[in-house]
Amino acid sequence: MSDLDELTRQAVRRLEQRRHGVVVAALAGDATEIRSSGGLTADSRLEIGSVSKVFTSLILARMAERGEVGLDQPLGDFLPAPAGITLRHLATHTSGLPRLPKGMVIRAIIRRETTDPYAHCTADFLIENLSRIRPATPGKKFRYSNLGAGLLGLALSRHAGLGYADLVAREITTPLGLSSTGTGGQVEQGHKADGKPAGPWNLADLAGAGGLRSTATDLVRFVRAHYEESVITSAVALELATEFRRNPFQTVRLGWMAHRLHPRQGGHLQILHNGQTGGYYSFVAFDQEKQVGVVMLTDTSRVGDQVGLDLLSALQSRA
Repeated sequence: MSDLDELTRQAVRRLEQRRHGVVVAALAGDATEIRSSGGLTADSRLEIGSVSKVFTSLILARMAERGEVGLDQPLGDFLPAPAGITLRHLATHTSGLPRLPKGMVIRAIIRRETTDPYAHCTADFLIENLSRIRPATPGKKFRYSNLGAGLLGLALSRHAGLGYADLVAREITTPLGLSSTGTGGQVEQGHKADGKPAGPWNLADLAGAGGLRSTATDLVRFVRAHYEESVITSAVALELATEFRRNPFQTVRLGWMAHRLHPRQGGHLQILHNGQTGGYYSFVAFDQEKQVGVVMLTDTSRVGDQVGLDLLSALQSRA
């Protein structure tokens, strides 16, 4: 058994506790190991939640690279929006917009049994909601915003004259051959954190924030495209070079979160994003310099970031 295989198996054993199904992929150079449990496989299709945000931001990078849009172009050029918010702000969570559309936190508290909380987030709803929000000063502070990421997807879709799913297909999934990634189609049965069944989510026009579904096979190919030569290489360079510094150790790139480990831990840079919906959890991370990466998917809404970070650190140490 190879070292890479054993590291992947260890991650599965840690993750499968209190989860129905788990898929873990470890990438190191040209090698990939994928292990799973609970009936899932490398081709099991699951919701990836907020990992969708890195797809949306990569679309921004591709369109900006071609000169179709500008990173510092106002959101108001695409949608009725408060002055000062740019596409860069949306992709780096510095727009000053709240995490969710106005009133959705109260709505969630009142309707605790809502099984599809974002289904009403149509373009009309989002635009009307945005008119009632007074954001903090854009560009000053990191404030994670599903609303902002969703508006980015909506703005780019409107500019391209395509629905979000078709835009993802044009810019990412078709060029990279990601045949199982998109907003529609069947997914494996999901489960709440307590193990009870959970249905899939429809994010309507907020899909750019968390509406994609994918497989470990597709996400491995997606991660590889971030450190191997591909049709999106130049866009990846722009995506990762654009950053907002949160503190001495943490930055946010276009879509991606990044932190540098303490020198005693190796000093490696870790670029990552996770995702969580009502019945699913995802984690994707990589080190471009070391050419290693991690993909984790489960059919249970229970976070497991530390498992993914530990696996990435182990891969970085051996690279």
